[in-house]
Amino acid sequence: MLTNVATLVYDGVAPFELGVLCEAFGMDRRDDGVPLLDFSVCGPVVGRVPTSMGFSINVERGLDRLEEADLIGVPAMPRGGHVPDEVVTALRRAHERGARILSVCSGAFTLGSAGLLDGRECTTHWRYTSELAERFPLARVVPEVLYVDAGDIVTSAGTAAGLDATLHIWRQEYGAAVASAVARRMVVPPQREGGQAQFIARAVPDCRAETLGPVLQWITEHLGDDLGVETLARQAHMSPRTFARRFRDETGTTPHSWVTSQRVQAAEELLERSDASVDWIAGEVGFGNAATLRHHFTRVRGVSPQQYRRQFAC
Repeated sequence: MLTNVATLVYDGVAPFELGVLCEAFGMDRRDDGVPLLDFSVCGPVVGRVPTSMGFSINVERGLDRLEEADLIGVPAMPRGGHVPDEVVTALRRAHERGARILSVCSGAFTLGSAGLLDGRECTTHWRYTSELAERFPLARVVPEVLYVDAGDIVTSAGTAAGLDATLHIWRQEYGAAVASAVARRMVVPPQREGGQAQFIARAVPDCRAETLGPVLQWITEHLGDDLGVETLARQAHMSPRTFARRFRDETGTTPHSWVTSQRVQAAEELLERSDASVDWIAGEVGFGNAATLRHHFTRVRGVSPQQYRRQFAC
């Protein structure tokens, strides 16, 4: 169980991506039912550390702090700069003892320099994926996804995708309800799957065009209903073909995939918060029967609904 998080910084750290890790893991949200983690920022230099934005931060812990962390966060760092040798050594040692490591944006280059991407799928900001693949040819770079969970190494794209990856870790460790509570405090969507495209092509709408936001909200309130493309297109006052095209442009996925993801998430919360049967939950969230729920839940989460309930039931 995740209890201890250290975030690594050195000269040139990007403060925004550092803030993502601090916000996700360093805030006290016990009033919302979120466990308090032991969180610290550390680096090879104790004291003043220049950031990429022309100001400095004060770091109070050295690299020895990594030795006790369950999770190590690596925010965006200078891609072309030299990674301090002591940082490389500390990251390798932490990984060897079993710590999980999460990079945000160009923090992946730090992991690459430590040899931690060799033989693993990984990603970074879409602007830098080609450079990452060229510099670290043993890494299996997956371009234009939000994040990649390779088990002990999690890599994410730009700032918002870093939030997605942190919520993914919260969900794995403590369940959907806790992850949703963290997301609500940060005012972000509780879940975007890692395989979703980083860059969403969005046409400039004319003055009569409407966002699909209201339709997406309506879907979450009617998961038990028939949510085929024809039904959703009527709700959006579009033809099915136009709706399907607009949906992919605005969400980066198909209506069926998005609805399935929302149904799995709703099933998670019911499994955590109630003792209702799997069959009843399946009907409530729109899967119809327990077999269909088990199929989609196991495919998305990697465990059966019963296994998930045993691990995360409140």
